[in-house]
Amino acid sequence: MKRVLIIILVLIALYFVVQGVRCTNGVNNAREKLKTYDVNTANLSYGEIHYIDEGEGETILAVHGIFGGYDQAYDGFKNRVSKNRLIAPSRFGYFGSSVKGEGTPKAQAEAFKELLDYLNIDKVFILGTSAGGTPAIRFALDYPEKVKGLILFCSAMPVSEKPESFIEYQAPPELLLSDYAMYLISPLMPAVMGMPASTVETILPVSDRKEGVILDGKFINPDMERNFEDYSIESLEMPVLILHSENDSVASYDKVEKAKHRFPELTLVTFPDGGHMMLGHGKEIDTALDDFIHAHR
Repeated sequence: MKRVLIIILVLIALYFVVQGVRCTNGVNNAREKLKTYDVNTANLSYGEIHYIDEGEGETILAVHGIFGGYDQAYDGFKNRVSKNRLIAPSRFGYFGSSVKGEGTPKAQAEAFKELLDYLNIDKVFILGTSAGGTPAIRFALDYPEKVKGLILFCSAMPVSEKPESFIEYQAPPELLLSDYAMYLISPLMPAVMGMPASTVETILPVSDRKEGVILDGKFINPDMERNFEDYSIESLEMPVLILHSENDSVASYDKVEKAKHRFPELTLVTFPDGGHMMLGHGKEIDTALDDFIHAHR
């Protein structure tokens, strides 16, 4: 038994060392990659917002999810820059983007409006990914005159009725919000999130995203439950496209089924597999976006 215990302890120690080396290399690679982006900074009334602005054509305002930033918002849809203008900002607390007030979805929508005014952009297709769906929906509700269409991409969904209770903080605990901790738990990502363990490489460096993750957990993710009455989805004045995988283990497809009746003008495109980011369905997604934007431009 002692020998078995020693072997187990050695394997655990080896795992920690190997993940530490992988983490160091991963962070270095991530920081080198960040240098390749053409990032702009807008000085708005409340502070700075960092964003990428590329392409021409109908404008898409891409709103990233948790552990994101301008890089995630851009990388997810950079294939669109051959036919669309893509605005990919970092939300509050991500990569140095300032926080307005408490960092609520309503404040984030106000910041998006100010950014579009700063760029002299009249109307956009706003695309919310995962946790970014909440501020995208908030923007569509508060500034319908600025929105040609709302696109929800493996997005958070409004609830169908006010819940009696909800989780007040909806994000990983702060103890796990480090590069090393994320590498340690990365083997669990396929089972917990339905995403490959290599996903950890796309969220580095966590230190530059930590403030945004905490704001998402406190204010963004719980908002449609906490302030149910403020999300009058039935009043949306623009067409809506929902793209979602039926086996999404992060943003449950069951919530799409329960909420879809609330959207007045909805196009729903689903896939039986692909997980949270609908992996393997790039061509179908691109076609759906083409059709939706062409129909409502």
